[in-house]
Amino acid sequence: MNILGIDYGMRKAGFAISSGKLSEPLQVFHFKVTVELFEKIKKLVVLHNINKIVVGVSEARTGRATEEFVEKLKTFVEVPIEKADETLSTHDAQTLSKEANIGQKRRREMEDAFAAAVILQNYLDRLR
Repeated sequence: MNILGIDYGMRKAGFAISSGKLSEPLQVFHFKVTVELFEKIKKLVVLHNINKIVVGVSEARTGRATEEFVEKLKTFVEVPIEKADETLSTHDAQTLSKEANIGQKRRREMEDAFAAAVILQNYLDRLR
């Protein structure tokens, strides 16, 4: 099963992918309007033969925006979408990328993809 992990933000989103027990960062996508993001996700679903999408959801205002994003996304793709807690995912991603000796520039560029990988990995770990 191929799973796409998403760390959603108002102007950029991080993507991660898994085809087994481990997730890996894929890319960060910058967008001006949400429909651009939906189109990107549709392309990733086809390109990577995605069977499920996992979206990280936080609390408060950002969480409500992400919930709205998930509901709209359901009308754009025909794969199941699950929500997962993203609490501390960015912090964990920063810590792990530092421990892996990833350079500061690369960490900044891929931070959201690393966070998506943490969200997806936590989801995969809970399935076991």
